[in-house]
Amino acid sequence: MDITPLIPADRQVIDAYGPGRFRVSNVVYETPIIVFPDRTIPWTVDGFAGLRPDDFAALIAEQPPLEIVLLGTGPTMQLFTSTLRRAVKERGLGGIDAMDTGAACRTYNVLLAEGRRVAAALLPA
Repeated sequence: MDITPLIPADRQVIDAYGPGRFRVSNVVYETPIIVFPDRTIPWTVDGFAGLRPDDFAALIAEQPPLEIVLLGTGPTMQLFTSTLRRAVKERGLGGIDAMDTGAACRTYNVLLAEGRRVAAALLPA
């Protein structure tokens, strides 16, 4: 089902994803990225195992606050450590849903079409 007609033209839509790359609103990225409804930024991280609380600063700083943050963990779903989850929550980002990157891309587009304040932090698959 193509939901892109339901999304306003000024929103960032994840058009495609694949090994080592993303296409968001017709722009190709070959690095980890964070996709907000109004912009996409590079995400300088050292893979899932290297994630630190400071890596979520752009998501924490977003105003108005995000309703939902999706974390695309790569080709397979990986779990946050309780230490990292707690540290990120203490900095002000409570709800992060981790899933494989493909699921995060699809879920982001659906939530965006619903008009939700969503962001996706994506590691390449």
